[in-house]
Amino acid sequence: MEEKALAGDFTQGSIANKLIRFMIPILGALVLQAMYGAVDLLVVGQFGTDAGISAVSTGSNVINLVTFVISELTMGVTVLIGRYLGENRNERIGKVIGGAIVFFAIMAAVLMVLLLAFAPQFASWLNAPKEAYDLTVTYIRICGAGILFVVAYNVISGIFRGLGNSRLPLIFVAIACVVNIVGDLVFVAVFKMNVAGAALATILAQLVSVVMSLAIIKKQQFPFHFSKKDICFTSEIRNFLKVGFPIALQEFLTNISFLILCAIINGMGLEASSGYGIAQKVVSFIMLIPSSLMQSMSAFVAQNVGAGKEDRARKAMRTGMLLGVTIGIFVSALSFFRGDIPSALFTGNQAFIARSAEYLKGFAPEAILTCLVFSYIGYFNGHGKTIPVMVQGISASFLVRVPLSYLFSIQKGATLTTIGYAVPLASVYGIIFFTICYLVFLRKMKK
Repeated sequence: MEEKALAGDFTQGSIANKLIRFMIPILGALVLQAMYGAVDLLVVGQFGTDAGISAVSTGSNVINLVTFVISELTMGVTVLIGRYLGENRNERIGKVIGGAIVFFAIMAAVLMVLLLAFAPQFASWLNAPKEAYDLTVTYIRICGAGILFVVAYNVISGIFRGLGNSRLPLIFVAIACVVNIVGDLVFVAVFKMNVAGAALATILAQLVSVVMSLAIIKKQQFPFHFSKKDICFTSEIRNFLKVGFPIALQEFLTNISFLILCAIINGMGLEASSGYGIAQKVVSFIMLIPSSLMQSMSAFVAQNVGAGKEDRARKAMRTGMLLGVTIGIFVSALSFFRGDIPSALFTGNQAFIARSAEYLKGFAPEAILTCLVFSYIGYFNGHGKTIPVMVQGISASFLVRVPLSYLFSIQKGATLTTIGYAVPLASVYGIIFFTICYLVFLRKMKK
């Protein structure tokens, strides 16, 4: 019974019921993850400085870039484990996990060196306002020093999602979130450490989460064998990178496009920079439904593809689209008409709140459109067909989002609303792109 609880079976039963039940803990974990940066910004906004708001928002863009790339690389691990479960090849799962440990440990060490050494360059490239430049460098360096714990959490979560278990990752991130909130209040509100305190609290939270998760894992029983001998360079590294690398490259370049957007807006001054930074924290919550949908879809489809149930995989994608769009309509309406309400949670500065709401008005349609895009992404990821995902992400970023953002920003009387339109327009392109790919894919399968 313990083993069945740790590995979910998506190949039978109600699609909507199983998808929602698997998705809810993932959504909960993503909500708590989003609260990391949100709590940092909220506490700094209330107890720190105005320059600190810009520094946290700009610096967190760099850290988020690294985190998202790691998360997408671990998607290869998730899909591979799900595929082996569906094929009843459990003996290969231990090799996947062992290879992942070696690969991501080396990657964490490289990332730490890069973030510590090049923090000033990152702040300059993002055009950080002069008042917030030094604080931005401090935030990046402290978070970079603890990047190992960020990587470890994402690897552990990716393994459990592949097993069809989204409950334990939720527990791990809940622990981290509580520690982060307490740390922010102690370091920033009590000890007045401003941006440095927020960064330190974030890394301390990840450390506690990883230690607690390892303690919990030792007490579990798994439907596969794993030993220290599995921790080595294996052929499974190549297998999960074949799936994960295109997704990670797409995520990297997509986030680079958002960093370019951040640099464009930072050039408009501290008020626009801080307003956009606040809006981005609100956006991080808006994107939770599509993100949890994509992660759930990837694991769900992977198992059914492994079991030879292609019709069920397609039905899952359509179910996910309907679910996401239904919720997205309400989120979009709130963002368009009352973006000032969530923005006011982060600061009392009315000018910053107004600029944040200004951006959210242009961004609002994305809450609906991205649910369709991410459902397609989950479907293709689950099949291990990550090249179309990569191509769409790169082309949408650099053929649509970045050019339009720049074009809108140089117009006379440009506002954050008009710049924000570039994001949903990129998703319209993504929907057209994936629909064509999906129809071509179905035709090839029929042949």
